[in-house]
Amino acid sequence: MELIRFDADHSGVTVTDAMLERAARANELLHTGKGAGNDFLGWVSLPSSIGKKELSDIESVAAKLRGKADTVICIGIGGSYLGAKAVLEAMTDSFESLKRHHDNPTILFAGQNISEDYTHELLAATAERSIAVIVISKSGTTTEPAIAFRLLKAELERRYGKEEAAERIVAITDSSRGALKTLADNEGYPTFVIPDNVGGRYSVLTPVGLLPLAVAGIDIRALVEGARDMERMCGADRPIAENPAARYAVVRNEIYNSGKKIEILGSYEPKLLYIAEWWKQLYGESEGKEGKGIFPASVTLTADLHSMGQYIQEGERTLFETIVSVAESKHTVRVEADEDNLDGLNFLAGKRISEINRMAELGVRIAHVDGGVPNMRIEIARIDERTIGQLLYFFEKACGISGYLLGVNPFNQPGVEAYKKNMFALLDKPGYEEESKKIKARL
Repeated sequence: MELIRFDADHSGVTVTDAMLERAARANELLHTGKGAGNDFLGWVSLPSSIGKKELSDIESVAAKLRGKADTVICIGIGGSYLGAKAVLEAMTDSFESLKRHHDNPTILFAGQNISEDYTHELLAATAERSIAVIVISKSGTTTEPAIAFRLLKAELERRYGKEEAAERIVAITDSSRGALKTLADNEGYPTFVIPDNVGGRYSVLTPVGLLPLAVAGIDIRALVEGARDMERMCGADRPIAENPAARYAVVRNEIYNSGKKIEILGSYEPKLLYIAEWWKQLYGESEGKEGKGIFPASVTLTADLHSMGQYIQEGERTLFETIVSVAESKHTVRVEADEDNLDGLNFLAGKRISEINRMAELGVRIAHVDGGVPNMRIEIARIDERTIGQLLYFFEKACGISGYLLGVNPFNQPGVEAYKKNMFALLDKPGYEEESKKIKARL
């Protein structure tokens, strides 16, 4: 079994016993539940607690949806969407849409925005497709997914009638309360539970992420097994010096304390672009509070070397870099020799594209370190379900430890509510009359 490797040799940080001791205390808080936000720690032991029956139930419902629809629309926002999207993008052929024959349903996403054009185009694009819906919301009243579900529920009922529509809708929601739970009970939708003690951004290994991925044909058992690998490796009973998530948390906080306020997560594999998007929500929402926090940004390389590369190399020295490196490519493509050699590339003849990519990664790391950008490296063996499962749990565990080292509650998000109050007031939502008068007077 190959595990994630973490390398901080070019970070400029020498990890001391005192640093590791602080990380050990933070890790212990996650396991004992004695830290801030302790009512949202279900994710810590989630991989090892997922039973065979739960996985079988998810696979059974996924198979039913696969049999009914060639297109499954997953409705959710934030953690209810990004985890599934991240794994799906990593595991799917980059040009799947060009294939004439598909073994698995197409997974589309809705409710992650309130763009009228996106919504119209989604409805138009699926007008001739056989569709089903997975709706994910703890309350059922979050504005963006609630709007999308209202529209898609009506569309399903128009096409198939209420009884068949109910067979094509699966709700992932609260166990006992909320608008979506009530509706699901009334209409007879199959349901899965979002655990009360798992926040949205940590929910990818619950049915929130696992059901859409199972529908798409992803091996969710291997994904969970990979997360279990990392759970064991990062447990409170393991030496903290051998815990890669703790070491990552320590180093990034030391770099932050030295004055670097922006962390750029990069990869040389475009399949990992949405892993970075998921990571940005995980860390931004967990750490960005009380006037503190590392700002999470991302790049996809080598493409962004021709855009953001200039700033990273020579811009303001407020950033550091973490690279997710992939050791093995799935396929083999070699550069061919050319008789005329007009492009001057015959020196690469016979080399695999992956070898060239690795040398680009190494050359960039040297250049960025020379340019004053601390660098960390996370190496995964390959892009498959098991290694992605490892990576997801690695980042989750590191985020919990890092938040405690920073001195914030990494499991709440009080700042998210501010925009909602203003939006509801501007839309004249009942109960917001006073707020509506005040905000309209400001305008």
